[in-house]
Amino acid sequence: MAFAKLCSLDDVWEGEMESFEVDGHEVLVAVLDGGEVRAYQGICPHQDIPLVEGTFDGKRLVCRAHQWVFDAATGEGINPGNCRLAAYPVRVEDDTVLVDTTGVAPVHAVS
Repeated sequence: MAFAKLCSLDDVWEGEMESFEVDGHEVLVAVLDGGEVRAYQGICPHQDIPLVEGTFDGKRLVCRAHQWVFDAATGEGINPGNCRLAAYPVRVEDDTVLVDTTGVAPVHAVS
């Protein structure tokens, strides 16, 4: 695994999300209620809309275009339930959020 710097914890706080480009990947980092950090593909699998343009309530990510909803803890689709977001391994060292994009490809749904 080759972890690369994604951002600082000062860049995204609990209950917030932000998008960054790392190694040619658009990566969405979300800090869940309680402070756990997750990293997912930054583009909605439905029609390639940036997820950062949607909403995040600390538990669910919602795409602005067609209101697709994802569980921010797992990346699994809630509405519709037959989709998911590609997840990137993530870790936090001191105040730095690191992500590994090796072998992870964004998911594209058939609409």
